[in-house]
Amino acid sequence: MMRGENASNSESYMFLKKELPVRLANIMKEFHLLPENLLHMPSVGAVRDLYRRSFMDLLEYETTSPTNTTITLEKFTEALVKIRNRHSDVVMTMAQGVMELKDAHAINANTESNIQYFLDRFYMNRISIRMLINQHTMLFGENVNSQNHIGSIDPHCNVVRVIEDAYSNARFLCDQYYLASPELVLTHHNADTHPASVVYVPSHLYHMLFELFKNAMRAVVEHHGPEADNFPPVRVLLVMGEEDLTIKLSDQGGGIPRSLMDLLFNYMYSTAPQPAVSGLDTPPLAGYGYGLPLSRLYARYFHGDLQVTSCDGYGTDTTIYLKALSSEANELLPVYNKTCQRQYSTPVQTHDWSSQMNSAMFIRPFSTNSRNKHQQNSS
Repeated sequence: MMRGENASNSESYMFLKKELPVRLANIMKEFHLLPENLLHMPSVGAVRDLYRRSFMDLLEYETTSPTNTTITLEKFTEALVKIRNRHSDVVMTMAQGVMELKDAHAINANTESNIQYFLDRFYMNRISIRMLINQHTMLFGENVNSQNHIGSIDPHCNVVRVIEDAYSNARFLCDQYYLASPELVLTHHNADTHPASVVYVPSHLYHMLFELFKNAMRAVVEHHGPEADNFPPVRVLLVMGEEDLTIKLSDQGGGIPRSLMDLLFNYMYSTAPQPAVSGLDTPPLAGYGYGLPLSRLYARYFHGDLQVTSCDGYGTDTTIYLKALSSEANELLPVYNKTCQRQYSTPVQTHDWSSQMNSAMFIRPFSTNSRNKHQQNSS
């Protein structure tokens, strides 16, 4: 997708007119495997219609001839911009569909597992499609990126600058709502010998960091109280290693109980109140609860990761791992196949460990009398 002798507008067009319909078709097929109750939700139906329209728009170019005329290339770029704008609210609309299901039906473990599996794949698919569209439109559209970027990719992404931008904007929201906010303490390791820059998409990194800063600030202010004189700072450790660029964000916001850790990346769970329709009754640092799961998908898209550890009663550490070498940062894409289909039909496994607190072995010791009887029976 890079501008150069091996990637012209025409070549990008030839690739995308085949690749984009395939990616749309893959996730459209998975829609049919979802629970019927979810498919009947109005918002989910609206999303399916959007994907169907975009798929049909792209199919028009499947048999276009000739394929390399200036008019065709311009119309294709315009179509991509139209599709991107059409899908701009898909995350929110799909989240609304899940909320509609929760309000209308009781959800069992199998249904929840299928929705979680689908949404991870659906949103990762969306990230990949938007990435391809942005690359093409930024390279060959009217508003060509004038920075030293290759489309949306920055060959020398300044990680420190992205961290500071994300913190600054999250702090603005925190100050706006709570009239207070914690400071940032940024520490570098290996900064002298390994500059903290990486080939990456700055908007992806910003999205992750902005969500993490929002979570950390809300936790700190609410844990200590907005009237507190001094808040413990949000600390960020930036480390450039041989294989990984690691960003560790630590707060003292009270932490998260272990019983809730598995729910952090669950699309059907949020620690914050649901967004109000007017937008006036909900803290601007809160939302649908999709911040962490979507941020993890952004990290994993180029084979990185996002992990959370916590000390209940103290604070939380969230770590972003990015590939330090661009040659290892390939797309991670969901594929529609028989293995995927089985995932939707496989029931959630029950635990094979007993948790009965009234079991005899937990409530009374093995007495001498019972031991003697056992020895007699054995003999």
